[in-house]
Order: sequence, then structure tokens, then C-alpha cells
Amino acid sequence: MIANINQQDSASALLNDYLNLIKNNGFLGETDSSYATRLVTATDNSIYQNVPQAVIYPKNNKDIQTALHSAQQDPFLSLTFGPRGGGTGTNGQSLTPGIVIDLSRHMRKIIEINVEEKWVKVQAGVIKDQLNDYLRPYGFFFAPDLSTSNRATVGGMINTDASGQGSLVYGKTSDHVLGLKTFLVDGTELNTQPISTEKANVIANQESRASQIYQQVIDSCHSNRSLILEKFPRLNRFLTGYDLENVFDNTLENFDLSRIITGSEGSLGVVTEAKLNITPIAPFKTLINIKYDSFDSALRNSPFLISAQATSVETVDSKVLNLAKEDIIWHSVSDLITNVPGIEMQGLNMVEFNGETENEMDDKISSLCTKLNDLIENKQDGVIGYQLINDKADILKIYAMRKKAVGLLGNTKGKQKPLAFAEDTAVPPENLADFIVEFRALLDSHDLNYGMFGHVDAGVLHVRPALDMSDPLQEKLLRKISDQVVALTAKYRGLMWGEHGKGYRSEYGPDFFGETLFTELRKIKSVFDKNNRLNPGKICTPLESTDELVSVDSQKRAWFDKTIDIEVRDSFENAMNCNGNGLCFNYDESSPMCPSYKVTKDRRHSPKGRASLIREWLRLQENANVNVLNVEKQLISKKNDITWWERFLNTRAKNKGEYDFSHEVKASMDECLACKACTTSCPIKVDVPTFRSRFLNLYHSRYNRPLKDYLVGSIELTAPYLSKCAFFINPVVNSKVMAFLIKKIFGYVDTPTLSIPSVNNRVHHKYLFDGDELSSLTEAERKNCVFIVQDPFTTFYEAELVSSCIDLVVALGKTPILLPFKPNGKAQHVKGFLKEFKTAAKNTSQFLNSLSQYDIPMIGLDASLVMVYKDEYKTILGEQCGDFKVSLAHEWFSQQDWQGISVSEEKVASKFTLLSHCTETTAMPNASKAWKDIFSKLGLSLSTPSTGCCGMAGTYGHEVQNQENSRALYDMSWKIEIEKSRDSILLSTGFSCRSQVKRYEGQKPKHPIEYIAQNITH
Repeated sequence: MIANINQQDSASALLNDYLNLIKNNGFLGETDSSYATRLVTATDNSIYQNVPQAVIYPKNNKDIQTALHSAQQDPFLSLTFGPRGGGTGTNGQSLTPGIVIDLSRHMRKIIEINVEEKWVKVQAGVIKDQLNDYLRPYGFFFAPDLSTSNRATVGGMINTDASGQGSLVYGKTSDHVLGLKTFLVDGTELNTQPISTEKANVIANQESRASQIYQQVIDSCHSNRSLILEKFPRLNRFLTGYDLENVFDNTLENFDLSRIITGSEGSLGVVTEAKLNITPIAPFKTLINIKYDSFDSALRNSPFLISAQATSVETVDSKVLNLAKEDIIWHSVSDLITNVPGIEMQGLNMVEFNGETENEMDDKISSLCTKLNDLIENKQDGVIGYQLINDKADILKIYAMRKKAVGLLGNTKGKQKPLAFAEDTAVPPENLADFIVEFRALLDSHDLNYGMFGHVDAGVLHVRPALDMSDPLQEKLLRKISDQVVALTAKYRGLMWGEHGKGYRSEYGPDFFGETLFTELRKIKSVFDKNNRLNPGKICTPLESTDELVSVDSQKRAWFDKTIDIEVRDSFENAMNCNGNGLCFNYDESSPMCPSYKVTKDRRHSPKGRASLIREWLRLQENANVNVLNVEKQLISKKNDITWWERFLNTRAKNKGEYDFSHEVKASMDECLACKACTTSCPIKVDVPTFRSRFLNLYHSRYNRPLKDYLVGSIELTAPYLSKCAFFINPVVNSKVMAFLIKKIFGYVDTPTLSIPSVNNRVHHKYLFDGDELSSLTEAERKNCVFIVQDPFTTFYEAELVSSCIDLVVALGKTPILLPFKPNGKAQHVKGFLKEFKTAAKNTSQFLNSLSQYDIPMIGLDASLVMVYKDEYKTILGEQCGDFKVSLAHEWFSQQDWQGISVSEEKVASKFTLLSHCTETTAMPNASKAWKDIFSKLGLSLSTPSTGCCGMAGTYGHEVQNQENSRALYDMSWKIEIEKSRDSILLSTGFSCRSQVKRYEGQKPKHPIEYIAQNITH
């Protein structure tokens, strides 16, 4: 029996009073102290977890000023704050026990651009890729290039002084900051920009909040100038936290307070706006992928590559490459990183050259290639091959693979996962190879696996040792390794935090800075935030404070996870393994990844958010002594122990407002479209639809289901009977009265119209399945056959498509055999009817397995249904699923001989645009190429633009409660592409997608099979 989880952990009276106060004072954004929101914000891309008191989402500068100023009066002086952007930090910079100020939801405006002076002004919540998409038409880009650029915010980049690829040429974020607007802890607005030292001294001698800050920073940085220059290593990726060195320029005649704020991790103030310089886009690019026989060879070869005057030199080891080969991303780059015959590639350096003209790059590239050819011929330096890439689109594909490497490392098999806790060390590039040799020896001494990638041109390498944080001994080992890496880095005159900031590694600050300079940091913290209320514990504490710094030993996510029974953890592995990488926060609206998050901007509605919630739900059930697996097995195989009367009482209590954390989890799951994009696009393969279905099955064992769930769950059982009466039923269902009743009673709109007549009546008898006739076929005859597997959508609502498929198979000289309709169970799985789904899966798999003996290919027409055979059937049936295989139609059709098949000259002159089902796009990345090949064989030109989710996704878009989000998703991606293709013939592979287009455009696009079948000539 699933327990009621009273984990409300309600906000204190003080916090409630504060949240009410800021609303009364004019705060326009949202405030949220729900446990679900706080829990989702308790983690980032690090190993740590810290549940905040609340999250506030300001809409403008005034909101932030109101929030901070309101907390400057009793009794709210004990409240602390932590600003947050994309939450992509690997060291817990944005985690706080206080109130999170999340700037990523609303403060995403690009305020102004000045092309002549080459700058742009933005709000702190603007995403890096969003900014570059805006700048691209002007011929500019914002230079620091992060692996998390599609979800990292500019504010986050400023607060961690982020850098990335190409920093040797382009520098880091602080090198591009021309001015900041920051709000101090008391709500004071502070505007900073480069000024003369003389003017800075004038400000310091005034009577104001700002003057105190200027006075202290000038004193700390000027009086200790010699010690600062002596102490800090001369590195490209130099990061101190508070940049004591670069507040002054080399002449000491210019001063920039922004340098102190940049890299301060939100511990000095809340940055809300930034003026940034922008860099012209070099029109010409060439990337050289250089392959090595070992990773050590790749590292030792890097100084030679840097001397070639390249823009950047990036590296990945064999572990990262092998993980990429197992991911969907490899389909886009496999022809750009080919294997070297007879030699295993163990390392890869990616060398980029940029130029205003081709000529300025030619000599550099030619010289490098000549030297590489000599090395290969003479078998020197471990170089075994290289590839030149000049196409910008292909170069972007390579970098997309490199960026995804961050998340891919988290997808290693086993309990030990590569962790980011000592991973952005920076040493002089000439020392990097020797440093890494010792680093690897250190890890090898502990018998650890690890992955490596990074920026060898800057001496920065990301090393992630694989540890199991649920094992107390390995958690202790994390501390030991961390200390050893700090010592090793110091030996090579480097530093521990070359790129990703301090966060929970702040405890190493005193040793790095030394007593004198660390005291100056504390003085600066004191003048900005004397009571330690902004991101407390990060970088340093105020001078007179007794508060402690956060530590690498601080509270970790695994502390909570390991309290869950090991069998439960293993069973829900696809949720437990989420490492917070946050690729599901992808800004790109043409990406299919997590449409629910895209439209709501609510992190509870993301794969990461849902994985966090389900993990906590499992933990709390464990605390309530509930064996989730036993309950689940009973629900699937037997019956629910909770009576209908108990469920009625529980549901009534819920409707009256009785709290159960399960309701917060359910609300998050309800927003999921079950599109399955997360199962392939997420580098960790977090599979929300699977654990969502399991949760719904368990949840509804305690609480009643809505009627609409029963309507959807039974559709495959009722449709065969309803279709026989479609002539009479359609007018009734489509009438205004019935449409109104369906909407009010079941909560559905735009009920699809049944086909008249059904598909079986449209097909000549000789193509219908006949077991006896099939058994009598010769082997040669069977080789010429193809089974067509029916699904409820096309069979009962688009019978014309099934008929077209049969016609096309016949036109290709093959014999189609239309199998009898067997329930697929997709709708039951989506709604969490797992007992019923298992029954459907068992029956259908037995039937399809019985046909496997004939070795006849089976094809299906709708991706969302076919994928169920491949994934959900195997999950719920295990070995009982058998080995039958149903392919999508394009997989079979693309392998056929199309000679002799043609279309009219009129059609050859037409343009075609294919918009693909998001499930198909993510699960089968070669699908678009297959359709292009098919159309090419017919002499037709097919365009396949990238699109996100259409917003329908099965039944989601039919539900009344989802209408606004469904339309927003359609407008976000599909509508734009449809507008672009007005002069094309529009095609679509998904039934739900075609239904959505019909709803909003008034005309239903055809499936490519239907169009081809209706227009071919013999």
C-alpha cells in the first residue's frame, strides 16, 4: 500500500511573512515555497544537494530590489539569498539553504545592441546560445564558448567567470564584460564599468554605499599589488574568485570594479544586467581532427599544435569517444571521425583555425598538414591520421559531440560514475602532459576509472574519476583524491579551479591565497555583505564572521539516495542516474528535447526535475516502510489491496486539500507529453515516460483516476467495434452537443473522426492474413512478403494510409500481408494501466513471435506505437517479450528497389517538406535521411527541417487542461516551419502531428507513404 507522504515541510511563519511582504511591496514575479520546487532547485550539475527555503522568480530589476530591500528590516535579517541562472555549475555555486533568486525564467531580454561600437546589453537570464542566435544576423558572437551553452545564462557565466573553447584567443567572460548592474544585499543599485583610477579614487572619497566598496577594493588591490602578481600564476584560465589582479590594468591608471564582481559566484551582489563586447564572426573555418594511438600522445602533441597558431585545441580521450559512439549524437559525426584501419584510436585533438579570408588560414593549415603527414609516415608522436573539415555545419556537429561529452561521462555503466569534483585544474600547457601522467598515476593507485576531455591549448583538462557516492568508503576517497589533486596542481604551478569556479571547493581558498591575500578577500566580502547573507560559505566569509566555508565534505545528493533500498534504486535506475547535467533545459526551440519544460519554463516539468521528484518520492516511501516493488508487483499481477471505498475517501481528502507529496509529483508528471525525447536526447538516457507510468500506476492505487483515463485506456478495445458503426457514430461525436459533453465529462476536445469504412473493408481479401495460406507459401514466396502491423491510429482513424501502404508494397513487386489488429497498449502505458498493458503486451508479443518463424519483415506506420514494441514491451515482459522485430515503414522502404517506379513530371517539379514525429526524430536519427533517399530515388526533392514537438503527442493535445501549452508548442516550432514551406507540399510522419496541423491550419498533411502511393506511375 502506497503511503501518504506528509513531507510538506511547510515554510516557516517568518518565510511566509516575507513572501507576503514582497508581494505587498509590488513584487511582480512568482514566489514558490512548495517542496517540489525547492527540491528541484536543491541540485545543480554537481554532487551536492541543499534544499532552499523558497524560490522567487523576479520579472525585472525592481523585483530584485524589492526582494532584497524588504529583507533589510526586522524580523527578516536572518534570511539569506543565492542568485541562480541555468544551474549548470559543477561545484554547487548556486546551491543555498536560503532563498533562491532565479533569474533564468523571466529576465531573458536582450536590451540593446550597438553594432558600430561592438557591444550588446542583456539581462542576466539570457542564455548563451540565445544571445548568439540574436547576434548572428549582425555578424557577431559572444565569445566564451561553453559546453552547456544551450542552457547556461550570461549571469551564470559572469558569476563564475566562465570560459571554454577558444579561450587562448577569446579569453574568458571577464575579458568581455564592459559594465554590470548589480544589486547589493540591501537593495542598493551598483553600476560598474572601466573608469580611470583617478575617478575611482574620487568615488571612494564620497559618502555613499558605493564609496565604501571602492575604497576597500582600491586599498586591497593596490596596497598588495606586488604580492598579488607574485602569488597568482600567469595562466590563460586564471580564476581567483575575486579578481584582485585585474581590477587595475598594467599601468595602474585604469580601474574596473566589475572584475571583482565577475567570478564572485553571487556572494557580493545579484547581477541583473551586463554590457558585453561582441566579436565579429570569422567567415572562414577549418577543423582538423587529429587521431592518436594513445591519449598521452594527444596531450604531448598539444604544444606543437598550439605553436601552429590555431584558434583552439580541444581534446577527448577514448572513453569519451566510445560513449559518444553509443549515443544518438554519433550518427551525426561518424563520417567526420572515421577509424584508422588496423589501429585503435585512443585520443583525438580537434584543432580549429578561423580567418577573415581563406588565404590567411591556408599557410597555417598547409604547414600543419605537412608536418602531420611526416609524423604519420615516420610513425612519430602517436599521430595515426587526421581529417580536414571545412563545412561549418559539420564543424558544429563535431563540437556538439564534444559538448555532449560532459553528460555522456555520466552514462558509464555500473554504480561508479565519473564525478566532477576535481575536474578543471589548470597548469601551464607545456606542463600539461607531465601533470596528467601524475594525475593518472594518482587515480590508478586507487584503481579508479576516469574520463578526460578539455582545452589543452589553455592547460585545462576535465578529469572525472568514477566513484560510487553511496559507498561510505568511496565518499571518503573523494576527499582524499581532492586533497591530492590540490597538492599535485600546486606542484605544477597551477590552480584547482581553472574554469568552473570554487563553490564547495572554497575551503581550499585560504591555502591558495595565503593568509594576507585571503584576509583581503574577507575584507572585500565584508564591505559588500557584512552579515554574510549572499550565497554564504562560498569563496570566503566576512572578516568578523564565525561562519564556516562550505566543504567538499558537505551534504551530497547520494546521502539521500543511499537510504533507498538497493533493489528499488536498481529498478528505477533511469531516474536515479540523472546527474543534473541539465541538457533537458535546452534553449533550442527546434530541438525535440522536453517540450513540457520549453513551454512552461518550470524546472519541475523537465526530465531532471521529474527524476529528482521521483527519487525523493521513493526515499520517502522507504521512510514510511513501503516496499514499492512489492506493491507494484501485486498491482500488476493481482489486485489492489485498497478498496474502492478507501480510494474514495483518500480522493475526497485530496480534494479538500489534504497534503501528500505524491500530489506534487503527480502534477509534474501530468505535464509530461510522453514523447520519449529524453530517452535518447538526454546523455544519461533518463526515461521519464517509463518511471512516469510506474508512478501513475502506484499513485492511482491510492487515489481514484479521472474518467478520461479510462476512456483513453480502453480506446484499443472499443475502436474495433466503434469503427463498424463509424457512419453513425461520427455525426454524433462531431455534433456540438456531444462535443460539449465529451469536453465537460471527459475533458477532451477535437475527438478524431473514425475512418469510413474500416481498413479491412478497403483491402482486397488476398492481402488479409490467413494462417493456413501463410504456412503453405514456399520459401521464395515468403521472401517476397512483408507483414504490415496495424495500430489503432492508422487502422481506425486513417484507414487510407494503411491502404496506401499496401498499394505501395504491391507497386514495388512485393506481397503485403495485413496482420489482424492486436492492441498495442501504448495508451494504457501512458496512463499507468500497467496490469492491462502487460496483458496486451503479452498477447500481442506471443502473436508476433509466432510469426517470426517465417522470417518475413514486419513494418508499422506510426513511430510512437512501433517504439513500444522495442522499449516498453521489453521492460515489462523481460525475456517473455521474445525476439520479434517490428520496423518503421521507412526502414523497409528505403531498402527496396525503386527502379520502374516514378511520379509525374509535374510532381518532380514540386518541392516537398517533411516534418517528422518527435519520437521518430530522437529514437531514429537516420529517419529523415531515409525519407530523403526514397524521394531522391523518385526524382523528388525533400526538405527535412528540424522541429520540436508539435504539441499534440498522443492524447496530450486533446486534453482540455493542456490546450494553452499545446498551442504554444505548435507555434514555437511547427508553425514557423509550416509558414516557411507554404510553397511546398507538406508531409508528416506522425498521426498526432497530422492531427495537430489539421487543427490549426485547417488542412491535414499526408504521410509520405500515402502521398507517394497516390502519385506514382508504372
